[in-house]
Amino acid sequence: MSEGVDLVAYERAGLYDPASPSAEERRALLEWLEARGTTVSQMSRSAASGSLTSSAGDALIRPGAPISINELCERSGLVPGQVTAILQAAGASLSVGDEQSFVESDVETFQMFSAGVGLFETEPLLDLVRVMGSAMARVAEAAITLFQVTVEGPMHERRATEVDLAEANLAAVSSLEVVPRAMAGLFRLHVETAVRRSRYSYDIENPFGSRRLAIGFIDLVGFTPLSVQLDNAGLGRLIDDFERRANEIVTRHDGRVVKHIGDEVMFVAVGAAAACNIAREICVAFRESEVQPHGGVAIGGLLTRGGDFYGPIVNLASRIGDIAVPNEILVTEEIVSGV
Repeated sequence: MSEGVDLVAYERAGLYDPASPSAEERRALLEWLEARGTTVSQMSRSAASGSLTSSAGDALIRPGAPISINELCERSGLVPGQVTAILQAAGASLSVGDEQSFVESDVETFQMFSAGVGLFETEPLLDLVRVMGSAMARVAEAAITLFQVTVEGPMHERRATEVDLAEANLAAVSSLEVVPRAMAGLFRLHVETAVRRSRYSYDIENPFGSRRLAIGFIDLVGFTPLSVQLDNAGLGRLIDDFERRANEIVTRHDGRVVKHIGDEVMFVAVGAAAACNIAREICVAFRESEVQPHGGVAIGGLLTRGGDFYGPIVNLASRIGDIAVPNEILVTEEIVSGV
């Protein structure tokens, strides 16, 4: 280890045990972390959450010097109550009373929210923040799962060293820098698509806050008993396959997947024909599988809030889907007339 390193300090912090059979491997990890500027307190926080090997990466997730909420408010133009409301709406579990909760990189984020407060009423803005927070939480969870399943898990299976795991974790966190740039481009593509879809689905009876769209629900008969028989890996493959195929089919017909609910997909499309083609192709795609799709499709005025859809037509599509037999899609009379 490099000169000046105090192994006793690491031992006192509970990060190093000279009597452990893996003491040399742990020594190498501590040396690697210290060489990258990771402090003992940062190592201890990561170790307390169960992953000392991730401490160098953890320090990069939210970079910058710690600042107080008062300084954050002074520089962003917000007041503490507004900061709290934004965090709660975003679903961010950050303690605003903790002086270490905020960092330098948060200032620009809250300056943007401050500008939004100046443009929109507070409650509608917080509604948008809730949608953004929910979407970001899912992206974050998906990114972590991707790393754990495709990188960390296989490394543990082949008994990679702690330094190898730490290097992989740091590389993964470093790659997060490209995500905001990629998302910015995708966001503009989605806005363009959403604008086009909203114009095509103009509801003359309620032009603002409602859309005239076809909506469908498809779920998999036999999924629940099969999920009991499968191990986690097999169940994961089944879910991934269903979501992947459903997304591809819906997108191919210029529809939109609203959400996946367990073994069910909810989608919308402009026009009855597109919705029926989506439903039919999903059924065909899983006809030979261990589960059989069934569902329902309806069309009409849908209340839209937060990127989701509500109202009697939504409930109708869900109900008729529930009574369809395996490999059957039930549709309403309006769908038949529209096709």
